[in-house]
Amino acid sequence: MKTEKKPRTETKKDEPVRMKGAEALMESLVREGVDIIFGYPGGAIMPVYDALYFRSDELRHVLVRHEQGAIHAAQGYARVSGRPGVCMVTSGPGAANVVTGLADAMTDSTPVVVIAGQVHSGLLGTRAFQEVDVIGITKPITKWNCQVKKEADIPAAVARAFHIASSGRPGPVVIDFTKDAQMGELDFTYNKYNNGEAGARVVPEPDPESLDEAARLINLATKPLALIGQGVVLAKAEQELLSFLEKTGIPVAWTIMGQSAVPSDHPLNVGMLGMHGNFGPNILTNEADLIIGIGLRFDDRVTSVPGDYAKKARLVHMDIDPAEINKIIHADVPVIGSVKDSLPLLTKRVSKNEHREWREKFSACSRIEFDRLISRELYPEKKEMTMGEVIRRVSEAFDDDAVLVTDVGQNQMMALRYFKFKRTRSVVTSGGLGTMGFGLPASIGAKLGSPERPVCVFIGDGGFQMTIQELATLYQEQLPVKIILLNNNFLGMVRQWQELLFDQRYASTNILNPDFQTIAKGFGIPSVKVCDRKALDGAIVRMVKAEGPFLLEVQVEKEGSVFPMVMAGEAIGDIRLE
Repeated sequence: MKTEKKPRTETKKDEPVRMKGAEALMESLVREGVDIIFGYPGGAIMPVYDALYFRSDELRHVLVRHEQGAIHAAQGYARVSGRPGVCMVTSGPGAANVVTGLADAMTDSTPVVVIAGQVHSGLLGTRAFQEVDVIGITKPITKWNCQVKKEADIPAAVARAFHIASSGRPGPVVIDFTKDAQMGELDFTYNKYNNGEAGARVVPEPDPESLDEAARLINLATKPLALIGQGVVLAKAEQELLSFLEKTGIPVAWTIMGQSAVPSDHPLNVGMLGMHGNFGPNILTNEADLIIGIGLRFDDRVTSVPGDYAKKARLVHMDIDPAEINKIIHADVPVIGSVKDSLPLLTKRVSKNEHREWREKFSACSRIEFDRLISRELYPEKKEMTMGEVIRRVSEAFDDDAVLVTDVGQNQMMALRYFKFKRTRSVVTSGGLGTMGFGLPASIGAKLGSPERPVCVFIGDGGFQMTIQELATLYQEQLPVKIILLNNNFLGMVRQWQELLFDQRYASTNILNPDFQTIAKGFGIPSVKVCDRKALDGAIVRMVKAEGPFLLEVQVEKEGSVFPMVMAGEAIGDIRLE
């Protein structure tokens, strides 16, 4: 017999209300503005799910089919909405299944709050059924974690978790709730986390002397190049960035995590950095006399060989995290603080400029890249379809204004190169960790985080099968996510490396795939497979018009490669076009 939902206890600030720990957790989430939870129930979290049952009018629960799907969906939600994503799992294997997503979120500075059930506190350390040391496992890959064994500690733990996840440089947090804490009673009150409390990290104010020196170098430079990362997006400093660029006339290139902070068609946008980035910003890095890094990490995919990176340039590094300064590349002028604050202060100090001759060099490189590579990728004459042409046509079908979600591999690099954007927070991808299987569940979170925008997810046949069960989540929620499966019957990126570095010894990368159309049908999702270029446009139109989820599978060339490419051990300026 179904239990009728009881009216929830109304709570007022500073007025204690008696309730169970699980109810206090739900009330705390509501106080933090949470509206969606991605999760999967189990024994150790069951009291919380029971409390959630009575709060379903305020808290929407999305039942994923694997806990890894829950955290990737929470990441997708956070990346497009700018708010912490929340996922909830049980103890033991449930908590362990979110570890990959935690590492991914930590690397990409994504604010995620993971709520994990745990065995009764009296059983801790006894190897009880479904007990794992969640705190020990997740400590290296979270910004903060804690175990709650007393129900009275729940409100403060939740408040602190949301503050830490979203403040400063964002990141994932974990709260591990023992079952007795969920079931015990407390007098509930809730207070937002106070920035003045011990342990709260305060974002430093930009140093005026550093800003003065940075402005001096910018005003003296004849070949400056700005490099932007996700820090611009996280700080919501897109307009401040454009004001700085348009005053100085400095060309700007972006990491895959910083993409869409500047519109694709902006005249100062010179393309993507890194191993598979555009020809111009990579080859001209070693000609620049000043590099201005804004909210990025200077990781190995940007710099390649650090000792050979930007040898002629002075370097200004603007970042909120002091740990990133001088970690890989020496900064002549560090500017520590939020770029939301530091960019306007720097813009006031710099002189108006246009750098026409310098920018023309980027234009010349773009023409070379288009003639030798891009034209063949986007407008091929060969019989086999390319990933690039599919991506171009899908982007155009959505007027270059959809949210792009990618999995990892060749599909990712091609989509990031050729999908176009008009506004910020339009890209959701696994950057630093490169997690295959990320794309499909992340697209679910992205759609729920930005329901008014179309969401396209590009996936390879390898990554798709890692989290293919989330098709069931799409079907149950009837989310109109458009899945574009670029099928080459290979683990494409690994195969490309095997071709270039291992004499075409394709060890364990050739895939015998299932019938994806039959699988989609089993999940109640309409689909179409395209093997002929002539059918592509019609299939894309059908996909766009579909009201719910849709799978478009395109058979692309089997041994296509992603170029440009910087080979391992070579300098960034040695980028190859073929």
